[in-house]
Formats: sequence, structure tokens, C-alpha cells
Amino acid sequence: MSPSELKQRTKDFAKRVIKLIEALPKNTAAGVMGKQLLRSATSVGANYRAVCRAKSRADFIAKLCIVEEEGDESIYWLEMLVETNQIKLSLVAELMKEGEEILAIMVASAKTARMQTNPKSKIANPK
Repeated sequence: MSPSELKQRTKDFAKRVIKLIEALPKNTAAGVMGKQLLRSATSVGANYRAVCRAKSRADFIAKLCIVEEEGDESIYWLEMLVETNQIKLSLVAELMKEGEEILAIMVASAKTARMQTNPKSKIANPK
């Protein structure tokens, strides 16, 4: 997948999350979790754009790690919305799957970048 395709994919993920948040129940818990999800899901795409402008391999890896953290947090908030009965799993299952796929891409990319920097790195090759 090219960087431009991944930029679009992360943007589409954020737009889908925005639509979901607009459909959440109007209660305090859903509102708080929705705001957290909105922040983390939109951050995935914004920070991936920063990855594409990295100044060095170390900068690239550091920025990828931010995308990874935000992606993982987005999945967490989706799980919380489901587990607290704010939304049905059937309505967000595909969105959760997309978040997990984006996260897996970021993890794999960071691992590859670390191995290219230092093939013997224990961070890149945990045992």
C-alpha cells in the first residue's frame, strides 16, 4: 500500500468515526468516550501525514509509534463503547476491524524500519 493510499485510508477511518460519534446516545458516558475516540481516531490520520514528512529514520519511527498508540487507543474506546452498551458491536465491528488493520500496518512498518536501522536490535526482534 502506498503512502498516499494509507493517508486516504486513515482519513476515511476518521470520517467513519465522526459519523459514529454523531450517532451515539446523548448521555454523559457516551459523550466522554466519544470525545476521546474522536481525538484518537482523527489523530491517526493527522500523525500518519507527519510520518510521511519525517526528517530521518529515527523521526519516522518515532512518529509511527505515535500513530500506533493513537490507533490502539481508538480501538480501546470502540471496545469501551460496546462493552458499556452505548452501541451494538454489530454496528462497529467493521470499523474496529479497520482500526486493527491500520494498527497492524503501523506496527509492521515500525518493526521493518527498526530492523533496517539495526538488524540486531532487541526492540525490532523481541525474543
